[in-house]
Amino acid sequence: MSSPMATDSTKFLLSDLVSSHIKYVPSKYIRPESDRPDQFNVEKSNAAIPVIDLQGLAGANRPQVVEEIGLACQNDGFFQVKNHGIPMDVIEGMLHVAKEFFHLPESERLKSYSDDPKKTTRLSTSFNVKTEKVSNWRDYLRLHCYPLENFADEWPSNPVYFRQVVGEYCKNVRELALKLLEAISESLGLERDYMVKALGKQAQHMAINYYPPCPQPELTYGLPGHKDPNAITILLQDGVSGLQVLRNGKWVAVDPVPATLVINIGDMIQILSNDRFKSVLHRVVVNNTSERISVPTFYCPSPNALIKRAEAVVDEEHPSIYRSFTYAEYYEKFWNQGLQSASCLDMFKLT
Repeated sequence: MSSPMATDSTKFLLSDLVSSHIKYVPSKYIRPESDRPDQFNVEKSNAAIPVIDLQGLAGANRPQVVEEIGLACQNDGFFQVKNHGIPMDVIEGMLHVAKEFFHLPESERLKSYSDDPKKTTRLSTSFNVKTEKVSNWRDYLRLHCYPLENFADEWPSNPVYFRQVVGEYCKNVRELALKLLEAISESLGLERDYMVKALGKQAQHMAINYYPPCPQPELTYGLPGHKDPNAITILLQDGVSGLQVLRNGKWVAVDPVPATLVINIGDMIQILSNDRFKSVLHRVVVNNTSERISVPTFYCPSPNALIKRAEAVVDEEHPSIYRSFTYAEYYEKFWNQGLQSASCLDMFKLT
């Protein structure tokens, strides 16, 4: 299918609308007054989100690091990691090529455009343009990236080194995801490979998010409060703030820290752990001065993986909470509700 051709009156992408120097947020992006970011009640301290040094995972300090990861999953749902093993040149290359892609001419970017969520490589805008009533201040390039050889050939070929740079980043992030899943398993008292096996053949997706400057950031969101449906998310941010996490009833800004990645637990870990670990609400706000790029990698079960709580985390004090289901069933419900609700966990509860 050929890519759409945008005219002056129809802009498929937010970034191309913004490039025409609009001074006001168009009505379709304006959220109801009761559902707008209240930036005056946001905590600005990064100290609220744990920072875990992963260097010890490979040595004698592994039990201590595993315990730190378990406590962060239990108490926060979000944590940051340093000494994660991904080289800085790989990280910098990823951010550079992401920005370069979104600065390509409109006609070149639109070659990847689609509003079909079944496409494994697609450029789109907002979240789900087919179901949502209010749009989000975001464009994104969504890529499937595991197994890498199944998908890389369909990725954009402009910039010319896009596939090489993004592919190298994807391989590194997958290694990190597997290490973290092993540590999460151990922290629950499970076999080290339990979580990895529970995800079936596994899947890995990436979103390269582009948030243009917004003339009235108080009226809209980059993404409203939501929880991730996958197992674990590994987030790379550029130097611009935007991510906020709900902690103890208050939004906390997770400002970018050089050489540090942000990790959050998704709904699948909450279910596999029988609610011992919780996925947490988070949102993205925008600003009126700077564009922002973020690259979340979503590590997921394969669509046909049967998701059910680990037997070892069920006892008299912690009875089973969720029914069994395939990840495909869960993701379909998540996608169709289009972030109108923060999560669809309740649909899968036993009672």
